[in-house]
Parts: sequence; structure tokens; C-alpha cells
Amino acid sequence: MSQESGVLYVVATPIGNLGDITERARRVLAQVDLIAAEDTRHTGRLLAHYGIHAKLWSCHDHNEREQTERLLDLVERGKDVALVSDAGTPLISDPGFTLVRAARERGLRVVPVPGANAAICALSAAGIPSDRFLFLGFPPRTSAKRREWLTGVVDEPGTLVFYEAGNRAVATLEDMGPVLGEDRCAILA
Repeated sequence: MSQESGVLYVVATPIGNLGDITERARRVLAQVDLIAAEDTRHTGRLLAHYGIHAKLWSCHDHNEREQTERLLDLVERGKDVALVSDAGTPLISDPGFTLVRAARERGLRVVPVPGANAAICALSAAGIPSDRFLFLGFPPRTSAKRREWLTGVVDEPGTLVFYEAGNRAVATLEDMGPVLGEDRCAILA
């Protein structure tokens, strides 16, 4: 895809419906030399669905620091690498920050390939104000830390958007009321 040094593509993948991948994402995934995936099994199923035969390399929260040098060495040698997470846009509460930052520090080209993002999709259909919002990622797992975390944004006038695991959703909602106020609207998406 490129002549001298390669490119690190940050590629968004579907968040639930395989039909939500963009044509550009499919093309990039089919043409790169290597795909760095959060979970190679998950990405392998996506690629198989589209008949894409690409070399997969594991790059997730637990090995990203170690893999960064190896991946960027490949890019410097002219290889094109795509970074994908299990669903949605990499780096948005998913791995990739260490890799992208290091690529920027080395002066390598980083190209986003936009697509699905769970936070924006949920916000677009929630029916709550979306002209000003603050994305907060994942809240802490324990109630005490979560309440402290919520206290830090209690005065934020915009819509608060964050991710939560399904098994903690009720507990998080129970912590939100006393901290953010019973009148603040909450939507689960």
C-alpha cells in the first residue's frame, strides 16, 4: 500500500452486526501485510466471514508494550499494519494507545479508518442531549471507587457517556442516583 515506510492503520470493526463494516475497512484489512488484533480468534471469525486471509498478530492490553516495538519495526521496514479491537474503534476503551503513541513518536504514518463506535451509536439513538457530552470510558469496579469517580463529574452539565459491563450495570445505576441526583436521566444502550 505504501512505498517507503509502511502505514499503521487504526481500523474500526463492527460492534454487533457484521454488515456494519465499511468498504474501506474491508479493503484495508484485505491489503495490509499484518493485522494486530485484540483477540485473534474473534478477528479471525470476522475475516473468515469476509473471505479475508491475512496474517494475524495478537496485540492486547497485556502484551501491547512488548508487541509495539516489533510491530513498529515492521512498519519502518515498509510493511502496512492494521490495528483492530474486538468491536468498534481501537483505543476507545480498547488497546492501541501505546502502539499509536509510539508510532507518532517515531514519525510513522498513522491513518484512521473510521466506522462503528459504540458510544456514538448509543448516544445517537438515546434521545438525550448530544450537543455536549463527556466520554468517561469504564467506571471503577467497586462501589466506593465508582461513587468517588462519579463525584468528580457531578457538575458536568453535558451528557455523561461511559461503558459498563452487563453484570455491573445495576450496581452502577444504584451508585449514580445518590451521587448524580435522582433527576438526572440515564439510558442503557
